[in-house]
Amino acid sequence: MDALQAIVLGVVQGLTEFLPISSSAHLLIIPRMFGWSDPGAAFTAVIQLGTMLAVVIYFRRDITRILWTWLRSLWTPALRGDMDARMGWYIGLGTIPLAVLGLLFQDAIGGPARNLWLNATVLIVFGLLLLLAEQVGRQRTPITELTLRDGLIIGGFQALALVPGASRSGSTITGGLFLGFTREAAARYSFLLSIPAVVLSGVFELRHLGAGGGPGTVPTVIATVVSFAVGYASIAWLLRYITRHSMMVFVAYRVFAGAFLLTLLSLGVITAQ
Repeated sequence: MDALQAIVLGVVQGLTEFLPISSSAHLLIIPRMFGWSDPGAAFTAVIQLGTMLAVVIYFRRDITRILWTWLRSLWTPALRGDMDARMGWYIGLGTIPLAVLGLLFQDAIGGPARNLWLNATVLIVFGLLLLLAEQVGRQRTPITELTLRDGLIIGGFQALALVPGASRSGSTITGGLFLGFTREAAARYSFLLSIPAVVLSGVFELRHLGAGGGPGTVPTVIATVVSFAVGYASIAWLLRYITRHSMMVFVAYRVFAGAFLLTLLSLGVITAQ
């Protein structure tokens, strides 16, 4: 992988990580369309650390407050009912489904699940699922009313994103909308919930970086830095956008992208694996 490819994939990662359109699917599709080699699951997981750094910096006040209150609540019973202390538990426990399933199915995720027929289909199906959540969700509940049950259910939706094409942010936002949360509340919890999940995944995959002819350290670092810068801008834009608009533009994009990809595969323009 050369520097230009690394920059392009960094931009793709930064743009698509937080939008509900699947960064992993795009990191599969873009190289295939340009005739580049598949960067691999390890590369995808590691450059997500750049976008996670963007989340940490953007939500640094929230994260500091949640972490500090949660830690103090461990020895101060009076704080255990505080929303920030409870949020710490919700994020931690909500990460368990993805962590467990990720370990159990890591071979399938890094191999068969990267088939573009599957990715194209999942793009469409989960786009329609997001549409359904947009239509039936009450969108009245603020993030301050999040419960342990809600956190675990949304964590279960996050685990669906182990299949490329589902979208981690798309899955968690879908889960939040189904539970009646506002779009902004669903997105905020999605971003916070992503931190331990993506960091653990990226650190775990570091050992595979460059293996089997995959991208080396330099292009991976370039892509990670670029994904951070673009990802930070994407967070700010999405939170502003969804307070005034529905998720329909993302649903339409997913369906179009999935259908377009299925057409290219059917015509033999690109290969599935």
